[in-house]
Amino acid sequence: MLIQNLNPDTEIGASAWWVVLDGHRLLLDAGTHPKREGAASLPLYGLVRAQDLDAIAISHCHHDHVGSLPVALQHFPAAHVLMTELSYFLVERILHNSVNVMKRQRENLGIREYPLFTHEQVDDLAPVFQGFKYNREVEWASFSRPRDDAPSPTLEFFDAGHTLGSSGILVRGFRQTLFYTGDVCFRDQTVLRGARFGGVKADVLIMETTRGGRSAGPDYSRETESERLAAAIEKVLHRGGSVLIPSFALGRTQEILALLALLMDGGRIRKQPVYIGGLGRVFTEIYDLQSHRGNRLHPELQLHDSLNLVVLDPKKAGEIKLTGRHLFVLTAGMMTENTAAHDMAWRMLGDARHGVFFVGYADPETPGGRLKSSRLGETFMFSGISGAVERQCEVEEFDLTAHAQREDLLDFVGQVDPHSVVLGHGDAAARAWFDGQIRHRHPRIKVLQPGPGETVEI
Repeated sequence: MLIQNLNPDTEIGASAWWVVLDGHRLLLDAGTHPKREGAASLPLYGLVRAQDLDAIAISHCHHDHVGSLPVALQHFPAAHVLMTELSYFLVERILHNSVNVMKRQRENLGIREYPLFTHEQVDDLAPVFQGFKYNREVEWASFSRPRDDAPSPTLEFFDAGHTLGSSGILVRGFRQTLFYTGDVCFRDQTVLRGARFGGVKADVLIMETTRGGRSAGPDYSRETESERLAAAIEKVLHRGGSVLIPSFALGRTQEILALLALLMDGGRIRKQPVYIGGLGRVFTEIYDLQSHRGNRLHPELQLHDSLNLVVLDPKKAGEIKLTGRHLFVLTAGMMTENTAAHDMAWRMLGDARHGVFFVGYADPETPGGRLKSSRLGETFMFSGISGAVERQCEVEEFDLTAHAQREDLLDFVGQVDPHSVVLGHGDAAARAWFDGQIRHRHPRIKVLQPGPGETVEI
């Protein structure tokens, strides 16, 4: 077995693992780097483009895992694309939205390489996408068998509990097995139940390490964090302010909307409109329509029926009076410029009545990251558009992660019982923690950390 890391960065970037198994080639994920632009955001496809590829398996539909899928298929047009049936309902929406974003960035930022693919290309590629139920074993190289006509290796998707359709992927070869965690959450969220990885065994484990540098602490629970957020929302609305929760359109938005629906149903906050972004609304509709297929808490909860959702036109974000005790759950978790989340936060910053509540990661170099790290009464550079502003509003962070706690992942290593673990999807400190802990707890396990473009033979 050969495993090549095509992520162009040593930290979280464009997830893409090139696997050679029993003479066949499989690409696990085809992402884009969230902090890079243009061709620099792509996996290192140039290192492998001279080879044939049998199949691409997508773990889930976040951009850092699926955002370069059309580019991968430009290099490997004969490859079959496999994903869960729930991801199948999402993937075209994700990719078409990427085209729209790239076109705006070409216009606003002058990135001449954009778009890296077009709407027409997404439509042309869609027929090669295949969706499969969880826990179904699928042959992935059956159309390009080696000369001895041996049976194809297989793969199987396991529910990862991270977002709708997310999966870990078990790859079975003739002699060796590999399990790829993708992004995983072992604990229940508000909508989705935790991962169903029970019983998974493999010789090789490729594992995410996102939270390796952060311990949740002995007193942490999602229920406690949800209650903290509920109390903070109540407090802001009581004093006449509005609440902004910047949130990624797929996954986090639906989890926060579910929490708001439960709070309204329980009488904690009054029933009122919730302003959301257009893409968040699209994915919320899919969450509702596919609720019968997912492993959910509150399976009967339909977000559109329970909430009065109003799509906020970014061009009209400046017209809403913020003294109306409004609730905003807006796409663009990092508050990038020219988004409604950025503009709404900019309006709220100078008023102590309002609250901006972060429920996910925000890169320190983005407007959201700078706001999160600012201090009350401090003047700081929010963005290039806003310039220096003084922060008077309330800003809080709530740990409602959709990634596994590091202690849970370490326990999972023991369950899988591999002879080799490949660490990825985390910064150097996160990977170092797992490296040390695995070596201490399981000294017989070989720990590997291939850098960008590096190949390991197992």
